[in-house]
Amino acid sequence: MIVYAPLALGLLIHIKRSYGMHFPDCDRGPLLLTENDVCNLQMSPSDRAAALVNSMNITEKLGNLIEASAGSSRLGIPPYNWWNEALHGLGYSDGVSFGVNFSIVTENPVGEFSSATSFAMPLLLAAAFDDEMIYDVADTISTEARAFSNGGRAGLDYWTPNVNPYRDPRWGRGSETPGEDPRRIKGYAAHFLRGLGGNHSSNTRKTLTHCKHYAGYDLETWGGYSRYGFEANITMQDLVEYYLPPFQQCARDSKVDSIMCSYNMVNGVPACANSYLIDRVLRQHWNWTASSQYLVTDCGVVEATVEHTHYTSSLAEFSALVFETGVDLVCAGDTPTGISEAYNKSLLLEETIDMSLRRQYEALVRVGYFGPNSTDPYVSLGWSAVNTPRSQALARKTAAQSMVLLKNDGTLPFIFTNDTKVALIGAYANATWQMLGSYFGVPPYYHGPLYAAKQRGLKTFYASGPSTSSNATGNWTEQIEAARKADVVLYFGGIDVSSASELNDRSSVAWPASQLSVIKEICALGKPCVVVQLGDQLDDTPLLDNRNVSAILWAAYPGQDGGPAIFDVLTGLIPPAGRLPVTQYPSRYVDQVPMTDMSLRPQGDRPGRTYWYYKDAVLPFGYGLHYTTFAAVIQGHRTSAQSSSARDHSLHLGPYHIKELLADCKTQFPDLCPLPPVVVNVTNTGSRTSDFVVLGFIATTVGPPPHAAKKLGAYTRLNAVVPQETRSASLYFTLGDLARVTERGDRVLYPGVYKVLIDVPTQSTATLELLGTEATLESWPQPV
Repeated sequence: MIVYAPLALGLLIHIKRSYGMHFPDCDRGPLLLTENDVCNLQMSPSDRAAALVNSMNITEKLGNLIEASAGSSRLGIPPYNWWNEALHGLGYSDGVSFGVNFSIVTENPVGEFSSATSFAMPLLLAAAFDDEMIYDVADTISTEARAFSNGGRAGLDYWTPNVNPYRDPRWGRGSETPGEDPRRIKGYAAHFLRGLGGNHSSNTRKTLTHCKHYAGYDLETWGGYSRYGFEANITMQDLVEYYLPPFQQCARDSKVDSIMCSYNMVNGVPACANSYLIDRVLRQHWNWTASSQYLVTDCGVVEATVEHTHYTSSLAEFSALVFETGVDLVCAGDTPTGISEAYNKSLLLEETIDMSLRRQYEALVRVGYFGPNSTDPYVSLGWSAVNTPRSQALARKTAAQSMVLLKNDGTLPFIFTNDTKVALIGAYANATWQMLGSYFGVPPYYHGPLYAAKQRGLKTFYASGPSTSSNATGNWTEQIEAARKADVVLYFGGIDVSSASELNDRSSVAWPASQLSVIKEICALGKPCVVVQLGDQLDDTPLLDNRNVSAILWAAYPGQDGGPAIFDVLTGLIPPAGRLPVTQYPSRYVDQVPMTDMSLRPQGDRPGRTYWYYKDAVLPFGYGLHYTTFAAVIQGHRTSAQSSSARDHSLHLGPYHIKELLADCKTQFPDLCPLPPVVVNVTNTGSRTSDFVVLGFIATTVGPPPHAAKKLGAYTRLNAVVPQETRSASLYFTLGDLARVTERGDRVLYPGVYKVLIDVPTQSTATLELLGTEATLESWPQPV
């Protein structure tokens, strides 16, 4: 779906105005509504939805199959717009309306429902590796969403999160995701969905939850290819092992309310008409069959697919096909769909229409659309629940806790005094909307770096620098002069959404040459010189190799309070503890692998993708420095052979018998069967209190080659570990973390030796042995 398109001279926001959402009134509505069983709170949600659908005529039914649903004035059902966004806070979309006239630089909006808390983008939040923090963020977003809904400013369903793995560093929408690793995405999704949907004992949902884009979607516009009908050719092995696990978490494990199918084709079939993915995998294999779970297309899919692929000869044929395949709602946007024509030509059956409408309306019943129960904890939420001191503090804290320190020669943390003179240089030194990333709404304020420095009472020298799209060095003299006057030099650079966004993939992952030129000059002055990197990952090799660059802090898109959050980290108020949720690739990588190659494994002269297979990272997945030092050691026992060697620090876990592990398992799905926890003792060996992220990887050579270098299996975050304190962390691996995926897609647990690796770089290793015979944890359904 298109929320904006980058232009050379700024951003054009492409949004249809929404002027308020109204809900049915089961108390004072027309008799055809109040006497309809959809308003009968004693009936089941499915029966209530069926009663409404059975009362509709065919014209009304056809008018409610798109995101801008027409409702039924005859039945007292107002129009409802399903397109509501909340990626990192309520975002501009057809269903969400702020109480101000839109401007990308609206400062300090005034009035009820004029703004909402804008958190950091998901890629940065994922770097915290703190799932409870993700829950808190999502819970805050859903509270504000319900407040907007109660105020008639938004709907009750939200099309977020984006759980497509960030496979290629050029992808324009990578910052919308939790990163490149399926295990990290699954943890993020599970907790984000729980926060959105509500965690109360009430039968009423807080909001309707959602996951997108199903499946194999991670290309916008690259090399003459377009997402509209791009054919993603994916092996069954890669599909099951990499592209689908986040959706398995959403559908099978988190029981998400809705899923969005994507623009692209998967192995020759459009994703939204792919009966194998939709029926065989999603609904049958993952049992995503609840009568209120509905599937929606991405916006404009019908027209785009017909135009770009000619998969069918008409819109009507393709509309009929997607509904017959299992889609329940078409997001049309401003495009034609041919739905009515499909019905009129008997291509689309009324019974299929009825099933889709029943799913939609049952979901709305469950979220309180047709009159809330008296026990609904959300109906009283209003404007006072939005932009609270708590939500604003959370936005700042979570941004700071997620930032990743990539280099530090000891310069950081800074100790500023009132006499400290600080130069703030670069395109983002006085950033406003650039801190928000994409899919944003109206924040209550923009607090950028310059604002934060002034709030701290620092003497500042500010000079803007070259943008990402400019080869010129900008106001060169002013930048050098600002650096000369200062005691400390801070450069705020990188890229923004004009370089990487929806419909806009990158062709390069190198730093803009103009920015590197400025950095080289100002850091050569011999003063403490710190680079704060915004946006997506870039090849930091020139900065890492430059001894005059004292430190590098990756701040990505830090949200409404990005400036203060950055200074919280630079000064040590919140010490850095984030870890890279992606691999940082060298700039030459874009010449080694085309974006259209969906394979993960190395082939010929193509070096593979992600930390699973790529070996020449500038900085690896999971990398991140601290202001202190930590020792992380696995608890375990040494074998007799090991204990005789003072140089052998390997520990032994187990052995475990596969048959016994499965017999003792109480979970429904064997891949979720737990192993005994791996306990890691973490000691702060330095002099500063800090958080520490414990990362646990699995490596093995059992099963079919090629073998990944390692895969993330478990993680947790320890908060505020004081100097010389030792804290224990338990990592919970599952049998699925050890299993290998075959070429058929089956998930198989093999006997043999596995290694548990702790931290990046590895600090502690243990061997884990499985005995017995191999066991298939999951038999993958095959295409017919």
